[in-house]
Amino acid sequence: MSNIYFKIENGVGIITLNRPDKFNSFVRQMAFDLHARLDECESNKEVRSIYITGTGKAFCAGQDLAEAIDPEQTALDKIVEEHYNPIVTRLRKIEKPIVCGVNGVAAGAGANIALACDITIAGSSVAFIQAFSKIGLIPDSGGTFYLPRLIGMQRSAALMFLGDKVMAEEAAQMGMIYKTVADEDLQEVALGFAQKLAKMPTKGIGLTKRLLNESYSNDLTTQLNREKEVQTEAGESYDYKEGVNAFLGKRKPEFKGE
Repeated sequence: MSNIYFKIENGVGIITLNRPDKFNSFVRQMAFDLHARLDECESNKEVRSIYITGTGKAFCAGQDLAEAIDPEQTALDKIVEEHYNPIVTRLRKIEKPIVCGVNGVAAGAGANIALACDITIAGSSVAFIQAFSKIGLIPDSGGTFYLPRLIGMQRSAALMFLGDKVMAEEAAQMGMIYKTVADEDLQEVALGFAQKLAKMPTKGIGLTKRLLNESYSNDLTTQLNREKEVQTEAGESYDYKEGVNAFLGKRKPEFKGE
């Protein structure tokens, strides 16, 4: 069986982590398969948005520790460099909206991959765990970058030092994720977000994502100038012209993501 299920449906590239017996923890080939699917979603014009979720009781428990401690397998530095850093880089670099539907526990790298997506929605029974400290490691997969920006330094430090569980409702309240829904409604709601986004002017959404990424390092003056430059690019898109013409013509727009 494949470690990653993939299909394209209604303009959405649906990626499903599929090692349910191991709580969808990553091994080397699974990481490379995810890289390949994300690359396909980026290059395929049929894919207008991306949806990531998991099978079984977990979203992702992070790294498969049996592989990590096997002397015949890849060392920790290579696991981080070759598995997780490229995943997070792709999630942020792809200029298409990425929705994560967290269907079960998200721990370690699994939690931080979920937080690197553009919009993260979790089932009500989901727990997010910065589990690294439990085994003497440090948070990777962008955790030390994104979590303080989402919830602040004090909360991030406490969660990373202690490895406490944060349930979905609390995660939403503190701004860690976008929202939580009933477990039984998760796939319908979260995939529905991705489907809605796929019909929107995804060229402009991708450009917005570019500017959000840049805002982490730009000062206000630089960001204002970048908004001017990128707004000009957006104004040259098919989607902008279609949106304006549809508005003036009092009809529903048909965006292409171009």
